[in-house]
Amino acid sequence: MAVLDTGFDSAHPDFAGRTVTAKSFVAGEDATDGHGHGTHCIGSACGPREPQQGPGYGVASEANIFAGKVLGVDGSGSDSTILAGINWALENKCEVISMSLGADVRTVHPPYVTAGRRALELGSLIVAAAGNNAQRSAGNPGFVGAPANSPYIMAVAALDSKLAVADFSAQALDTEGGEVDIAGPGVGIYSSWPGAKRYNTISGTSMATPHVAGVAALLAESTGLRSQQLWDKLVATSRDVSLPAMDAGAGLVQAPASQEA
Repeated sequence: MAVLDTGFDSAHPDFAGRTVTAKSFVAGEDATDGHGHGTHCIGSACGPREPQQGPGYGVASEANIFAGKVLGVDGSGSDSTILAGINWALENKCEVISMSLGADVRTVHPPYVTAGRRALELGSLIVAAAGNNAQRSAGNPGFVGAPANSPYIMAVAALDSKLAVADFSAQALDTEGGEVDIAGPGVGIYSSWPGAKRYNTISGTSMATPHVAGVAALLAESTGLRSQQLWDKLVATSRDVSLPAMDAGAGLVQAPASQEA
């Protein structure tokens, strides 16, 4: 599985002995995570079920990890670095590509349409954060941004522990590709963090996305499904949470029964 983000803390003790391939696409920066976001997302997607200390927090705890640094230490990046990361993940035949990133723009970016379609053609699935531009408590439902609004990229919303849509989680756009496809847990998520801190609890559609990616990796392993068939299986096996599709898509992602923690 590839996680394209701010890099990874390869010295984190919870990942000792794991197969991790890291590469930076950010000029002047190595693959080390100086931000935290990437290490947290990789932890949610691929962290250990039984770490040496504290609670387990990963979904696909045995997956090979490809950590592509496409966002800098300040958390920002460009289409060119993100697209380079996608190409790298596809070259390495990553079956799932997780992207907890995006821009608050309604317009679909053609390069991501091409990248998403190419990924599906090559047997991969890209999942991306729907976005955090809502403030539902103030009457603002937000909108799915790029690249999640590409019709060939799975857009992930965030739910809280009571299965309500998160206040910040973006609502679907009334355009092709602007749908919310599925939801994951995204409020108060505990996971790995770089440096001496080791762990952190944060919220966002960024946190929901690696949960969906981790489940996708488990399903790919247990069923052999890839690309669009894997997408369809994720949707078909999701849990109905009695929320509008514009908020939570098909519902809450569910791990295969034999793989649940």
